[in-house]
Amino acid sequence: MERQDHQPERRSRAGRSLLATLTVNIALPLAVYYVLRGQGVPQWQALLISSAPPALHALATAVLRRRAEYFDLLILVLLAVSAGTSAISGDPRVLLLKDAAIPAVLGLWIAGTLFAARPFTYQMGRQLRTPEASATAERQWTDSPAYRDALRSLTLLWACGQFLDAALSTVEALTFPVDSVPLIGRFQSIALIGLVVWLTFRRAHRFHDRYGISLFGTRHVPAGQPPDAVADRV
Repeated sequence: MERQDHQPERRSRAGRSLLATLTVNIALPLAVYYVLRGQGVPQWQALLISSAPPALHALATAVLRRRAEYFDLLILVLLAVSAGTSAISGDPRVLLLKDAAIPAVLGLWIAGTLFAARPFTYQMGRQLRTPEASATAERQWTDSPAYRDALRSLTLLWACGQFLDAALSTVEALTFPVDSVPLIGRFQSIALIGLVVWLTFRRAHRFHDRYGISLFGTRHVPAGQPPDAVADRV
């Protein structure tokens, strides 16, 4: 019962974290950019200033945690490089390319976890699991080839989603009207992530229906039941 009582709290924290992420990285930069443009601020300056909220949030998070996350460092480095280059060239499209570089690097990192001890989607599932479910997921990873293959294929799906976002963002940054790119790019990223999340849940449900195993380890598997017990009968 105690473990179940923690589930709403976990979901509440996850919801607040998602809301803060969307506000700082999407809503606030868009609002700042278009307000500045409405005041006649040049495009490259408006893009630079509107990039400040995510960068400041990443810096504040690193200071509070007393350690820098990989993604936070990525945002800060790309902003610094693109800001310097744009200031020298005066070309706002350099700053727009920053938004294409972030999903490209993120896609490379996700794909790289395929060669790690645990792939990206396994690590992502840790945010959803109770301690008991984590032990079950670890047992499934060790004993079930089907479980490992499913999580690796989903990791590849997430990486491809980021690569597609990067490719589309590059084309938009180089060819679309500058003032339209921030809005198009943000909605595009949300749509692609939403599609990947939908495909992930669909795959997880199909996997559970076929093997009787929760792909992300959030459903309890009775003790003593081998992870591939159902699979062996299919």
